[in-house]
Amino acid sequence: MSPSKAHPAQSHFDNIPILLLCVTIFLGFLTIAMPLPVIPILVRHELGFSDLIVGLTMGLQFFITVVTRRLAGTTADRVGGHVSVMRGLAACALAGATYQVAAWFPGGPHAKLAVLWLGRIALGFGESLMLTGLLSWGVALSGRARSGKVMSWVGMAVFSSLAAGAPLGLALSNRYGFRSVGLAVTLLPLLALAVTFFVPRARTVPGATVPFRRVVRLIWRPGVALGLQGVGFAGIGAFVSLYFTAQDWSGAGISLSAFGGAFILARLLFGNLPDRFGGARVVLGFFVVEALGQAVMAGASSAFTALSGAALTGFGCSMIFPCLGVEAIRRTPLESRGSALGAFAAFQDIASGLTGPSTGFVAGLLGYRSVFVIGAVAALAGLIVALPLLSDSSVQPEPAGAQECAPAEVLPDCGS
Repeated sequence: MSPSKAHPAQSHFDNIPILLLCVTIFLGFLTIAMPLPVIPILVRHELGFSDLIVGLTMGLQFFITVVTRRLAGTTADRVGGHVSVMRGLAACALAGATYQVAAWFPGGPHAKLAVLWLGRIALGFGESLMLTGLLSWGVALSGRARSGKVMSWVGMAVFSSLAAGAPLGLALSNRYGFRSVGLAVTLLPLLALAVTFFVPRARTVPGATVPFRRVVRLIWRPGVALGLQGVGFAGIGAFVSLYFTAQDWSGAGISLSAFGGAFILARLLFGNLPDRFGGARVVLGFFVVEALGQAVMAGASSAFTALSGAALTGFGCSMIFPCLGVEAIRRTPLESRGSALGAFAAFQDIASGLTGPSTGFVAGLLGYRSVFVIGAVAALAGLIVALPLLSDSSVQPEPAGAQECAPAEVLPDCGS
């Protein structure tokens, strides 16, 4: 069969592998979402540590994710995104086992915290390999001209996981203790791993990869803007449960559900815009919405208002990653796609890692509302950093429908 005849069939079926990858990332990110509202309460109220230690504990995972993004991108470029995903899922399962050990460890609070930190390290390593590899895998299967669609779908799966995982993690912890959360984090990656065996693998693109430092120089502006966007979500993830507790409000777990639900709604409504109009044209309005959501959370007088602010933040954050991701991918050659995605995501990881301890320190001085004031300011700064992308004529978008991966590049022996 000629390539011209094979291509329509490929176009007809190419959504199925992407949907399976979304199922994989949904299950994989439950390992991150379920402990998210539970660990701050464990560290602060059960182990008795300060808000600064809470921030360090939450930020540790993001720090490890940052320092392993280069490894994840190189793995995806050289041996394939599927290898990176499988290794990442294995690391997530190891994190769950470590959480179980921390739950019954006979030592004092400091010893339990040390074991918990080992789990955060494993989870950060797993997240880096899993997300970078999966994005590279999805873009390779669908083509770079549809990279925005792939990132939108993957993002919906991620935040669907966050929306479902946060209240589920709290419910499990309240009923059965933290050890049950660790057990879930152990088993879910194994289920996700089983799903990956039904997804065809894509060949790596031949050619010498661009040095990682050069990749960073090529994508620094969209990367910095992405990092500033990530401050808002990191603040919600690390401190919203403590914020609600301090205000004597119920519904802390629902706040992440509100964030994730609004995030998904925006992706469903606007997910095709970056590929159609370019990310730079679309991203600016979403920064404004994120800043507004953070401001609403900072000034909230009730749980309902705070939940509304979380939803606005989620709606604003929703399209920033795919919009800026399209701009980052356009600036790098195909053979370094994994490195570009890893470097791009690392900017958000850096912001998330710094947000935890820095806002924890500020919250100890000024209260939890200050966390969301910082998030609003960061979103407006991200808008300013992204503005020059509008006038950047040095990089032209690929024509719609262009694909670097012909159907022959999909390995025939790696399906179900």
